[in-house]
Amino acid sequence: MRKLLQYLMPPEKWRMTVLILGGIFTGILLLVVHISKATSYLSDEPETCINCHVMYPQYASWSKSSHAQAALCVDCHVPQDNFVRKYYFKGSDGMRHSTWFTFRWEPQVIQIKHAGVGVVQENCIRCHQDMIEMTQLVEVTSKAAKEGNGKLCWDCHREVPHGTVKSLSAAPHAMVERLPTVVPSWLEWLLGSGNRSSKVLDLEVSKQE
Repeated sequence: MRKLLQYLMPPEKWRMTVLILGGIFTGILLLVVHISKATSYLSDEPETCINCHVMYPQYASWSKSSHAQAALCVDCHVPQDNFVRKYYFKGSDGMRHSTWFTFRWEPQVIQIKHAGVGVVQENCIRCHQDMIEMTQLVEVTSKAAKEGNGKLCWDCHREVPHGTVKSLSAAPHAMVERLPTVVPSWLEWLLGSGNRSSKVLDLEVSKQE
């Protein structure tokens, strides 16, 4: 163990430089974690989905639907059959979303991917099994529907639960909960933007009223 530490330890003349650079890197990493609200992705709260503003219409339409009283976003869009599959899917899906939204690769019209189609179909059947267990619908998977052997639940129930919303531009005034700012108060004060930000916010609120 001591030999390993000696091997990893930089030469004495470089130690201060390495320490400073390490501190800067750690600070940037912590700032990114804070700004991106990375810890929120460990929860199942629907508000996590509106960390990205392009999802406002989906959140707003869900929150006004009947599903809002019975299901969270993850209840439909994440596998619920076992712990490992749930968090693997959630992690891989979250990384893809973060990458797309960071580099602005997202399409104007948000559409569910093939893997997500299968998960949502599974969860429709899981929640509504008592209603459809006497029909052949309980056996319809996304793969079967794609091959023409049956239909997906939302082929008929098209507007559940997101209505006719297709994109952010189709619902520019979607009302969602106001999220707390990610900018620390001390940084706002340091930049002299604290008063300006509050005035702009008050002006926006007064316009809405």
